Parts: sequence; C-alpha cells; structure tokens
Amino acid sequence: MDLEKTAWMNLLFDFYGQLLTGRQNTAIELYYGQNLSLKEIADEVSVSRQAIHVSLKRAENLLIEYEEKLGLVAKFLEQKDRLQEVVDLLDGYHTNGESGQCQRAREILTGILDA
Repeated sequence: MDLEKTAWMNLLFDFYGQLLTGRQNTAIELYYGQNLSLKEIADEVSVSRQAIHVSLKRAENLLIEYEEKLGLVAKFLEQKDRLQEVVDLLDGYHTNGESGQCQRAREILTGILDA
C-alpha cells in the first residue's frame, strides 16, 4: 500500500469521515487505519470482497470530492505550515535576538486569526 496515499486518505477521513455511510466508514477505517486487506475486511463484516472494494472506492472518491469542494484539509495544512514558520522565527529570535523575527511571527499569527 502506498504510504503517501494512506496518509492522505487518513487525513481526509479525519476531516470528512463522518459524512460517509456506515459501510464506507468501516471500509476506510479498516483498510487505511488498520491496514487490513480487502479479504480480511470482507471476512470481518461478512460481505464479499467485491462489496468492500466498491464501498472503499466510493468512499475514497467521496473524500476527495469533499476536499475539492470544501478545502478544509488544504487550509489546515497551510495553517500548520504557517505556524511552523512562526515557531522557527521565534526559535531564531531566541538564538540571535533579531526583533524583526518577532514582528514577522506576529504578522503570521494575525493573518491566521483573521482568516
């Protein structure tokens, strides 16, 4: 299983999982969250492997569609990057005492709060 896709699906699931049906929710959770195979999931929930495959693909497509429409994950990741920049600026200020770094950190935080 592709680690990058797994991480992406888990992140989408964290944001939008509650919008899926029960079967789709279970398929994503067991496949991406617990790393079970389609056969293992099918055995677990007493349905065919094909039914799990269909539920999983529909769920994946829905999660991607929700992100395309709402963009919550993109916004979260952007804010996370900006907050890391603030941490780096404050660490730099602590190390070399440049006051401009505190001002820049303040600007970034204000921008996040105003968004």
